[in-house]
Amino acid sequence: MPKYDKADVERRMNGAVEALKNDLAGLRTGRANVGMLDPVTVEVYGSHMPINQVASVSAPEPRMLSVQVWDKSNVGPVDKAIRSAGLGLNPIVDGQTLRLPIPEMTQERRKELSKLAGQYAEKGRIAVRNVRRDANDALKTDEKKGEISEDEQKKLEGEVQKMTDKAIADIDAAAVAKEKEILGQ
Repeated sequence: MPKYDKADVERRMNGAVEALKNDLAGLRTGRANVGMLDPVTVEVYGSHMPINQVASVSAPEPRMLSVQVWDKSNVGPVDKAIRSAGLGLNPIVDGQTLRLPIPEMTQERRKELSKLAGQYAEKGRIAVRNVRRDANDALKTDEKKGEISEDEQKKLEGEVQKMTDKAIADIDAAAVAKEKEILGQ
């Protein structure tokens, strides 16, 4: 049974790219983005739930988020969860709606976030390279066992390299786009 599985390699590389995109979505850019609240979990009904399961989040203005809490008894826990999430947001409670003004970012903070986006991208690249290494090791094992020929191994290693190049290009594109957004270009 060959160890190399192209579908698994693609799935793992795509997973690394998606993980990076999720990390980048959590970075504040000074503009209202409903994805900013994705990492926030609210303690309600005796368990922790993502904010989008207890309220609807919208961005009515470029520098304002609006959180419409469905159950009046959850307004307090949602407010507390947003304040303690470390996003630097201070909700204004208005009945069952929480308004979140997005503060202007300083140039220094923009540079810090830009560096952080670069670090996230490097973590993504490392994850993709680890998948490539695992795939190439599997191909070598398959060739040693005689399950594939040396020519087939070389051809498949080229295929793995193409998948790696594509995943890293996706990571670079996502990171560059986020850095431009952060720096307000």
